[in-house]
Amino acid sequence: MATPLLAGLAVAAAALAGRCGIQAWQSFKARPPRPRRFYEGGFQPKMTRREAALILGIRESATPDKVKEAHRKVMVANHPDAGGSHYLASKINEAKDVMLGKTKGSGSAF
Repeated sequence: MATPLLAGLAVAAAALAGRCGIQAWQSFKARPPRPRRFYEGGFQPKMTRREAALILGIRESATPDKVKEAHRKVMVANHPDAGGSHYLASKINEAKDVMLGKTKGSGSAF
């Protein structure tokens, strides 16, 4: 007599746990995505290594190969011939020059 009663309670508990799990999963999927954190603020008048590293998405101590690779990736996404901004392209090029130590003059053409 007790065995069918215990089996029924176990099935009910499993169904309740499954229902709670499904509701939790649906509420997890429905939440809005976390916004990405970007660099706050505009460009500095004279670009620093820190700002150049932030623009290229690398560390300040990155090797020249990493700098060139990061520059290529960012320029592909922001190239003026592909609909990107001329201003951003000049800042990306300036960031590469700063990171490689090829800075000359006051910086950007803009």
